[in-house]
Amino acid sequence: MMTLEGRIALVTGAARGIGRGCALALARAGANVAINDREQSDDATSLLNEIRGLGRQAVLVVGDAFEADACEHIVAQSIDVFSHIDILISNPACSRTGDFLDFDVRAFEQVLQGTLLSGFLIGQFVARRMVERRKGGKIVFISSVQARIPYVRCAAYNAAKAGLNHMAMTMAAELARHRINVNVIEPGWIDTPGERALFGEEAIARAAPTLPWGRLGTIDDIGRAAAFLCSHDADYITGASLLVDGGYALRGAMTHAAEETET
Repeated sequence: MMTLEGRIALVTGAARGIGRGCALALARAGANVAINDREQSDDATSLLNEIRGLGRQAVLVVGDAFEADACEHIVAQSIDVFSHIDILISNPACSRTGDFLDFDVRAFEQVLQGTLLSGFLIGQFVARRMVERRKGGKIVFISSVQARIPYVRCAAYNAAKAGLNHMAMTMAAELARHRINVNVIEPGWIDTPGERALFGEEAIARAAPTLPWGRLGTIDDIGRAAAFLCSHDADYITGASLLVDGGYALRGAMTHAAEETET
């Protein structure tokens, strides 16, 4: 069985949604976890208790992963508690939608800051510590299926996620000699509190059966993928982009195949 026994993980944006799923999956696999979020919330406290209930150590590191100084603090405080970091799950993102012709430049910059630059900052601080320690490590970025599908009215988010993927591949190439694996997970449509707030319960219920897998993805689906990429079973995997979308990116191909079958 896949195990992360004795490993130390840092998960950013961990209190809710995909970050929470990743933190729990790593803890279930045996890791002790530093969870990061912007504030000490009820969600963060409940996650701490759940991880500790699994018999793992957990600490909340408060800080805004969108800011350089905060990222350095997040990494330093995690190491102060656990002495080192073996695993990083970089999860923060910022999304704004709007027609390209009218898209506000400040909103575009915010999306790049929260999605691409935040990944660069936290990734760089953690990778430096991993290199200094000379024990290798695992870095996983949570990207999106939108890195490869250019959804309309999402120019900034599409660009940021595509850039995140390419940055991760560059990191993988540069850090291979240090035995630091760098990979990307591309979630499809995942059932999170944020998605339910954005689309509404009724819209989610109507959409789920129309997806290729007959349901939205769950935070556990993403968490299990992250735990795999951070395990010894994935030691020979670096520079990979893993779709975890239940076939979401294949919907166009499936529609075309169905039309051909009907004719």
